[in-house]
Amino acid sequence: MSETNTTHFTNPSTFILQGIPGLEPFYVWIAIPFCTMYTIAILGNLAILFIVKTERSLHGPMYYFLCMLAVTDLIMYTSTLPKMLSIFWFNAREIDFSACLTQMFFIHSVSGMESGILVAMAYDRYVAICDPLRYSTTFRIIVLAPIALAVVLRGAILSLPYPFLTRQWPYCRTNIILQPFCMHMAVVSLACADISISSYYGLFMLFCVMGLDVIFIAISYMQILRAIFSLPTKDTRLKTFGTCSSHLCAILTFYIPGLFSSLTYRFGQDVPLHIRVLIGNLNLLVPPMLNPVIYGVMTKQIRERLLRLFTHKGP
Repeated sequence: MSETNTTHFTNPSTFILQGIPGLEPFYVWIAIPFCTMYTIAILGNLAILFIVKTERSLHGPMYYFLCMLAVTDLIMYTSTLPKMLSIFWFNAREIDFSACLTQMFFIHSVSGMESGILVAMAYDRYVAICDPLRYSTTFRIIVLAPIALAVVLRGAILSLPYPFLTRQWPYCRTNIILQPFCMHMAVVSLACADISISSYYGLFMLFCVMGLDVIFIAISYMQILRAIFSLPTKDTRLKTFGTCSSHLCAILTFYIPGLFSSLTYRFGQDVPLHIRVLIGNLNLLVPPMLNPVIYGVMTKQIRERLLRLFTHKGP
C-alpha cells in the first residue's frame, strides 16, 4: 500500500495488521508453533465435544459447561488464527474495516463468555461439594438453559460497545495496527481524537466485569476449601479436591495471562513492543489450547474415554 494511503486519509476502508513488529524475518518459523497450537486446540476441543455427546455418563451439568467452554474456545481460534497464519505465511495483512470490527467483537465477547462459564463452573463445584443434596435439583436442565443463555448474552451485550465506539472515531494518521488481530485498544489508539471513553470502557470491562467474576470465583472456592478441610480423612479431602483441580487450572490459565496482558498493554510502555504483542497473543491463544489438555488429563472420566477411543476399544 502506498505511503499516501497510510498517512493521509479519513476513516479507512481497510486496516493493515502488522503481525509481530520487529520479528518479520522469523514469521515462517513463528507460524509453526501457532499452527501447532491451532491444531491441538481444534482437535482437543472437538474431542471433548464428541466424548461428552457419546458418553451418557457424562451428561451432567459440569460437562455441559465444559462443552460450552470448548465451543467458545473453538470460536476464539476460528476468529483469530486463520488471519494470523495468513499474515505469517502469505503476508496477507489487509483486513476490511467491518471485518476488523467483527473480529474485535468476537474476541471480546468470547472472552467475556469464557469468564462467565468459569464462574458457572465454580458455582457448580460449590453446590456439588458444599450442598450435595441439593445438587440434582439446583442444576436441572431447565435451570442450566437460563444460566447458559445469561452467560452468552452477557458476553455479547457487554462487548457490543467495542465496535460501536471504534467506528465513531476519525482515523487520519495511519491504518497500521501493531497486532496480528483487531483488539479494541490497539485499533482505537490509531484514532486522531480523544478516546477516553473507549479506554474507560475497556477498564470497566477489565475490573468491574472480569474483576467481579474473579471475586465470585474466589468466594466460591473459599467455601469449597472450608468444606473440604472439614472432611474426616485425608483421602476423602484429596479425592474431593481432585474434582476441582482441572477447573482451578483452567481459571489460572485464563485470568492470570489476561490480567497481565491488559495491564502491560496500558501501562507497560517500557516493555518492548514485540514482547507486548507476543504476550497478548499467548493470552488469547494459550487457554483455548490448554483447556482440553487440562480436562483430558485431569478428569478421570474423560481421560478413560479418550484412552478407549484411541485404543479402539468399545465404550
